[in-house]
Amino acid sequence: MNARVEAVPHVSRPKVVDISVLTKPGIMVMVLVVASAGYWLASAGQVNGQILGWLLAGTALMSGGAAALNMWLEREPDALMRRTENRPLPAGRLSPITAAGVGFSMVVTGAAVLSFLVNPLTAGLGVLSAGVYLFAYTPLKKISSTNTLVGAVTGAMPPVMGWAAARGSIGIEAAVLFLVLFFWQMPHFLAIAWMYREDYERAGFRMLVVGDVDGMSTAHQVIVQTSALVLASVAPVVVGMAGAGYLAAALALGAGFLILGIRFALGRTRGRARVLFFGSIVYLPALLGALLLGATYGG
Repeated sequence: MNARVEAVPHVSRPKVVDISVLTKPGIMVMVLVVASAGYWLASAGQVNGQILGWLLAGTALMSGGAAALNMWLEREPDALMRRTENRPLPAGRLSPITAAGVGFSMVVTGAAVLSFLVNPLTAGLGVLSAGVYLFAYTPLKKISSTNTLVGAVTGAMPPVMGWAAARGSIGIEAAVLFLVLFFWQMPHFLAIAWMYREDYERAGFRMLVVGDVDGMSTAHQVIVQTSALVLASVAPVVVGMAGAGYLAAALALGAGFLILGIRFALGRTRGRARVLFFGSIVYLPALLGALLLGATYGG
């Protein structure tokens, strides 16, 4: 029965679908959303549709290409984890050389699009993000639990790229957006890691959750990082990006998210980690939406 189930993807899934899986489209969509938010906030309502389009195209290429190269680099650990064992490379549906070629081509093309059709600063930030992801975060996963902090740098870069695309420079406002995304990723990823900690241990990844038998260290980090996120979410008001309406929304959203973090910390079950994860997915677009409304309408 198991052999029959495993054989289905080999005969029924088109190669183009497997190539799209390499690019981690779910993550790519989130990257494009936050990059768009950064561009919109920096443009102060004067949106250049052509620049925005090229920003999204170049960012999508770089994000997807870096994801494909990450899958190429981690194809052996992926084969050891239940949640990733059916990805195109460990399942044998795509060859490593195909994945590497797709990833490299997308990153180079994306960097060229951003450099020549947006501006060199945006391209440089994209290259930096991909470099940290591939050459720092990915190898660190086998070495140190600090990999999560390093990986958060990459995830916090898209809104800064959006800001740079609109302004041609970065400033305190871009730094604020970076901090919000940086701290958001910590409870988001820790929730995922807790749900799949056995998988990470099986693959030899040195995540915080691996070896944290009672979950106290993970719980502590969830509370600390979520609290830091609430503080970072107030910073747009301090630097004049939004006003009282946004502040009220940010505090309400932050309180709700923090409650989910505390709930997980008090009872570290897979179910509560899942609720925290989905809460993070709701929180970020809601916060960015409130910030966009506040910046646009002065609220």
